Amino acid sequence: MKKLDENKERVVDPGEKNEEKAFDLTLRPQDLAEYVGQEKVKNNLQIFMSAAKKRGEPIEHVLLYGPPGLGKTTLAHVIAREMGVNIRVTSGPAIERAGDLAAILTNLSKGDILFIDEIHRLNKTIEEILYPAMEDYALDIIIGKGPSARTLRLNLPRFTIIGATTKIGSLSSPLRDRFGNTYHLDFYGDADVKKIVERSAGILGVELCPESCQFIAGRSRRTPRVANRLLKRVRDYAEVKGDGKIEKDITSEAFSMLEVDELGLDAVDRKLLEVIIDKFGGGPVGLNTLAAAIFEEVETIEDVYEPFLMQLGFINRTPRGREATEAAYRHLKRDRSGGLGI
Repeated sequence: MKKLDENKERVVDPGEKNEEKAFDLTLRPQDLAEYVGQEKVKNNLQIFMSAAKKRGEPIEHVLLYGPPGLGKTTLAHVIAREMGVNIRVTSGPAIERAGDLAAILTNLSKGDILFIDEIHRLNKTIEEILYPAMEDYALDIIIGKGPSARTLRLNLPRFTIIGATTKIGSLSSPLRDRFGNTYHLDFYGDADVKKIVERSAGILGVELCPESCQFIAGRSRRTPRVANRLLKRVRDYAEVKGDGKIEKDITSEAFSMLEVDELGLDAVDRKLLEVIIDKFGGGPVGLNTLAAAIFEEVETIEDVYEPFLMQLGFINRTPRGREATEAAYRHLKRDRSGGLGI
């Protein structure tokens, strides 16, 4: 038996794929006015950045957290443009040695922004070197070994770190406390996702009817990255099977081919729910048992499959394990006896 998603790309996966980076750059908003949604975060950032500009100072360190695909990287670039400074991009796993961090920090200019994606994956040694850099704008380098070792302190220009994470609970308290501003990016509302789809269609030069826009937004899992990916796939389908215009019927056919239903669930999501209902009577079933039943890793179920199913109210986490809810039974057209619902 194969894993649920083996040999099959998940079109509704909110994670970024390497081949999509150029596509995402094309659609990325350039300033706060273009950035759709997250109004509370934008309002706070506007005040925070305006105050820093008036004082002629760099902004304080910023921590952005939330599920993948909601625009943390995009927002970091928007902040850099609004402040009129350069941005250097890296990630937690990419900074393996102290020398890597030193090379990055010593090449920053005053006011520059260092964006660290997946900052929760920094190793502890790098974190400890980062503390004085964030607080005192200084880098302590140990030269030599043993009794003859000495510490050399390098002064750094005032810069800003913007960290992004999907797992704020995995961030150590000392590192989290060094960020002056922490913002949570939440899932988008339907109206905001529609605006994003309309804006992206305009940039791509795609003719999109209102019904198709609604179809795409409704299946986007309230995530901009998924919405843009679905728009791209429907556009490709319309170009091959139609005249390039994204009409209602073409959109319906495309989603049937992609096996994405009206709530944004794909075949993988439905299979997971079916296993809980059919094999385990709707639950509760322990996470390890569930992982063994579908030949999948526990972390993948927790981090990839469950969040959206829980957001829809299709799965409950209980002390005894995972349970399928009444809403899940209704969506799959099942009844509690195991048959098909009416």
